[in-house]
Amino acid sequence: MTRIALVHAVYAAMDPVAKAFRALWPEAQVHNLIDDGLPGALEQAGYLTDPIRARIRGLADLGVTAGVDGILYTCSAFAEAIEATAKALPIPVLKPDEAMFAAALQSGKRIGLLATFQPAVKSMEDAFHRQAAEAGMNASIETVCVPEAIIAARAGDIETHNRLVLQALPQLNKCDAIMLAHFSTSTALAEARTLTAIPVLSAPEAAVLALKSAIGKRQK
Repeated sequence: MTRIALVHAVYAAMDPVAKAFRALWPEAQVHNLIDDGLPGALEQAGYLTDPIRARIRGLADLGVTAGVDGILYTCSAFAEAIEATAKALPIPVLKPDEAMFAAALQSGKRIGLLATFQPAVKSMEDAFHRQAAEAGMNASIETVCVPEAIIAARAGDIETHNRLVLQALPQLNKCDAIMLAHFSTSTALAEARTLTAIPVLSAPEAAVLALKSAIGKRQK
């Protein structure tokens, strides 16, 4: 059985990715690792400090020690630390949004990002531009952030979170595709897709399929 470690920084990300695994890769055995102090540490520092980087790597090391076949991070605020971890480990390690970025770039060059966690925005924008450049594309990203939504989600009020996300959706109606930035944001995906003809993408679905493909190629 394929074993996967899911690394979380917020509890709100756990249910969306669990649903994606049940729908797209139900035979995978999933283990959850969480450090819910990471968002607060990042907000307080304002940047990725060495201790935060060490915590990101340490969570992956726990997964390797447990014998997992791959690791998926579900928090989009720590891209550079995840990239460094991926280069250091012998198993597939995926950032939460790289597969979603690839799907968005197939839709056009003007991409919208609907975020709720402000400290993650610059990291995501930088990662998007790097990925676009590697693909030889001159793409732009337009970001709308709704921090009140993540506050609601942390309090367990998913209904308010989704309502705030959906209210912000029209601000990106000139984009070729709209990305719901975080795993936690994907709770609004189904309704978002009914409100616009623009492709709306979420990270969990794309990430699960990308990890399944990466591990499958490695196991052949």
